[in-house]
Amino acid sequence: MQFENFVAAESAMLWGAFVIALIMGAVVNKTNFCTMGAVSDLVNMGDSGRMRAWLFAIAVAVIGVAVLEYLGMVDVNDAFPPYRGGTFIWAENLLGGLMFGIGMTLASGCGNKTLIRIGGGNLKSIVVFAIIGVISYFMISPFPGSDQTLMSLLFYDWIRPLAVNLGKSQDLGFLIAGADGAAVVRLAIGVMLGMLLVLFALKSRDFRGSVDNILGGLVVGLAVVAAWYLTSNILVASFDGDISLSKYYAQWDMLADSDAGKPAQGRPLSAQSYTFINPMGQTLGYAAGGFARALLTFGVVAVIGVVLGSLLWSVLSRGFRVEWFSSLRDFVTHVVGAVLMGFGGTLAMGCTIGQGVTGISTLAIGSLLTFVAIFLGSALTMKVQYYKMVYEDEASFGKALLTGLVDLRLLPEKLRKLDAV
Repeated sequence: MQFENFVAAESAMLWGAFVIALIMGAVVNKTNFCTMGAVSDLVNMGDSGRMRAWLFAIAVAVIGVAVLEYLGMVDVNDAFPPYRGGTFIWAENLLGGLMFGIGMTLASGCGNKTLIRIGGGNLKSIVVFAIIGVISYFMISPFPGSDQTLMSLLFYDWIRPLAVNLGKSQDLGFLIAGADGAAVVRLAIGVMLGMLLVLFALKSRDFRGSVDNILGGLVVGLAVVAAWYLTSNILVASFDGDISLSKYYAQWDMLADSDAGKPAQGRPLSAQSYTFINPMGQTLGYAAGGFARALLTFGVVAVIGVVLGSLLWSVLSRGFRVEWFSSLRDFVTHVVGAVLMGFGGTLAMGCTIGQGVTGISTLAIGSLLTFVAIFLGSALTMKVQYYKMVYEDEASFGKALLTGLVDLRLLPEKLRKLDAV
């Protein structure tokens, strides 16, 4: 998709991202696609339907990206955020994923679900959104009058030295075959992994019989692929041929006559797909900046699109319901969850969609680790909550935690402190 000027090209990218997000928001609301709900159903009831929907979304995204990348139709190597970056920030992926998993359980849903709930009239989710947005914004943006961020103050000095340099890339294709053979290996791994996940999802008769689960997983996966394709193929005409938005931005002084239409930053112009924690911060920054056109990004329109898509379905289905906190305890629990999601989602470089679908579609090992960490953090939190509820005063946090770890088969049975329920 070639455009004669930068503004037209960027506008096409933003409108495309908005429309895809609008559709995704409506379908996710309609089908009740929910990653936190997927973990809850599996851990608490043994129901794998929504977990299979999540895995089905991953399968669609992985296969789509693998095939399109091999055909030269998408480029996810220099993505925003840099999923395949050669610096493997395993400690940040692990800690951030655990924090996010705990947080989304306390706050009644992940980043995407928070937006869906806002569209459905849930005022609690607006509070969660605001807290996540403030934290994610200042995790990467300096405080006013300072060069310090939350990341530099709280995490960088002790956690970044733990990172491992893997060379040019951390995706499975590069790690197995190196630069020369990476393309073929990525295709093979992507198609095989995707097909295995499809077969696993479809193995369940209940899943095959659920139109909502199939539709939800399919649309989320296709939305991720569509966004990768869109952002990889928006080109601007220049004297040096057609170039990407990010390359045009890097050469702005040479290519443009003035700063009119120049975005505030260049990185958000790179190839990307859907993620929702950092974009919540971008959205608050956009609002605080007086809705300046220079601050409008893919992430901002994605957030707006999902909320409006959910609102549209809520109105059409007459499901719009205003909801507020039921008690002070409910308020505090959601606030703590939002804080953990803000820190965790930024540290881990994504959420259950951003890392759990979009990141995994690039076959980055950091995304796979984050997925596992999010699942573990959420599942363990649910186990602790359950045992505390059933045993009340008899179950200390330590006993509930150890028993939950035994239930998840992460500790031997002899360490169980409470009878299984």
